[in-house]
Amino acid sequence: MRNTWPGAGGSCLAESITRRSRLLAAVVGLGVLVVGGGCGRAPESTPEGGGKRLTIGVNFETLQTEYWVAGFEAIRSELKKRGIDVVDSIADGDSSRQLQQIRTFITRKVDGIIFVPKDARTCIPAIKAANEAGIPVVLFNRPAAETEGVRSVAIVADNRKLTRETVSFMVEQARQSGRKHKAMVVVGDLGDANAIGRRDGFYDAVKGNEEVVEVVSEVPSEWNQEKARSGVVNGLQAHPDISFIFTSSDFLFPAIVAALKSANKYHKVGTPGHVILGGFDGDATAYQMLEEGYLDATGVQDVYFEAEQSVQAVLDLLAGKEVPALILDPGFVIHQGNLHDLKDRMWGARVMGR
Repeated sequence: MRNTWPGAGGSCLAESITRRSRLLAAVVGLGVLVVGGGCGRAPESTPEGGGKRLTIGVNFETLQTEYWVAGFEAIRSELKKRGIDVVDSIADGDSSRQLQQIRTFITRKVDGIIFVPKDARTCIPAIKAANEAGIPVVLFNRPAAETEGVRSVAIVADNRKLTRETVSFMVEQARQSGRKHKAMVVVGDLGDANAIGRRDGFYDAVKGNEEVVEVVSEVPSEWNQEKARSGVVNGLQAHPDISFIFTSSDFLFPAIVAALKSANKYHKVGTPGHVILGGFDGDATAYQMLEEGYLDATGVQDVYFEAEQSVQAVLDLLAGKEVPALILDPGFVIHQGNLHDLKDRMWGARVMGR
């Protein structure tokens, strides 16, 4: 297993839901945009002994969730802060289009590339092409499959650990209730390494606690709202006494809440009939549910840490420094008890303008 990648050669969001929707519409439609950064001083990105400004290519597989929009904007902001020019593009969920967009970055001779791959395997040709051109590649929040001779750095949440911590908190809430709970887990697209880590973290937490939590339903979502809602509805019909639900992404909460409301099972924490709810991401919906008292806990990905680390990794690689192939974002669990203290670190709360 590769541990570090020596430096590869190379030349040198919002007050309302409406504002977030406008931002999403704008960035999805922008195709390729060149953004100038920098102030009057020499940027941190200037190669040693030279005066050329760096240009980094930023490509996201999609901007269809608040997390990806927040990450996209955080990376652009971090690059601008450091005086680095940006060329960016969105693949709209198409791996072939993403490969062509990365090749366009290479043709334009960008100094580094930061991108969110469609999945762990279809990104390999794009990484290979950048490797051959001597352009360092950093993957944001989604790692590539380990492949001999293919070099990249991934900045990702510690999905398994953070999920285990979140679900362990939920299990403790269940224990304090003094009764046994039947549980449902909504899993993501298992072609995504993040979804696998979150599923495994869930089972890590419930293992050994079967006297408190019995898993009776596993709902596949493939990161799709309708599929998630249908699965949760069916799960609640089969097991109407489910009282513990974890979702692998806060993005799916609207579907889950709709299903719970239909079953008259959506009640605030501490009230009769409350279903213990937990998630992963830390988006604006989760923040609102915490504030309103319906959500017990969620594992928050630190999007700003990941953005800063992504940019720093590119610069370190350009400087010839050794960089770990995997840099983990530990994230944190936010819940009713620490919401006041930690909400300023929650990216979803910032999106809501709180």
